[in-house]
Amino acid sequence: MDKSEIISKITQKSEFSQLPEKDVELAFSKFERRQTSDEEKIKLTRDLLRKTFSVFASNKTFSLNHLNKRDEEWILKKHLSTKERFPFYEEVYTKIFQGINEKEISIIDLGAGINGLSFNFFPKEKKIKYLAVEGVGQLDALMNSYFSIKKINSASAIKMSLFDLSELSNLIQKQKKPRIIFLFKVIDSLEMLDRDYSKKLLKEIVPFCTRLVLSFATRSLVSRKKFFVSRKWILDFINENFNLVDDFELGGERYLIIENKYK
Repeated sequence: MDKSEIISKITQKSEFSQLPEKDVELAFSKFERRQTSDEEKIKLTRDLLRKTFSVFASNKTFSLNHLNKRDEEWILKKHLSTKERFPFYEEVYTKIFQGINEKEISIIDLGAGINGLSFNFFPKEKKIKYLAVEGVGQLDALMNSYFSIKKINSASAIKMSLFDLSELSNLIQKQKKPRIIFLFKVIDSLEMLDRDYSKKLLKEIVPFCTRLVLSFATRSLVSRKKFFVSRKWILDFINENFNLVDDFELGGERYLIIENKYK
């Protein structure tokens, strides 16, 4: 099989059917030259995509039927990307918005997962225009259905690869200022597909926002054991290139709030 046939074969499986082609191609490139069968390359690529998009481990939330049977709190508690953050949403968002006096704020949530369902945890005194950017099309559909059901007209979700840097940058610049960008538990997934891409991404988008919030897990979801991973590489990069406004940990997740040095 040629490359296009293999990519098509990878995405024939329903869980991968709505991923951005760019992300699938990056995953496949890790195994493209390996001396093994095409079927093994397909298997290895799918395994990497499952690790990258850990959402597949909690794919029960893909079902739009849950929106009719369950409230958003139930879904947020079930999803791997939000279950540990759930008890701390109000505190996290209070810290993120601290020092921002404007009443109208644009939030661009990159690699959002289902974080759009936390919309009602945003400070009530703020008027939020929320845009979720998520590569898993099933989750974009889930969030948009939620916004429609709840009549949240100032929120939407779109499918886009975070590796389409130019398109992503243009999208961010189209949002009204001030802009806050979320990168919750995203950098590890980016690094799986393209090493040091997180640095390239931050350098591109931080100048266009008032504040960017990056987070990563500090404890295992299953065993709750603390990771012995300092991520010194990203901390050093941030300290060298940006202003670190705040650094705190809540519920097994560490948050770094950064701003551009040159405003």
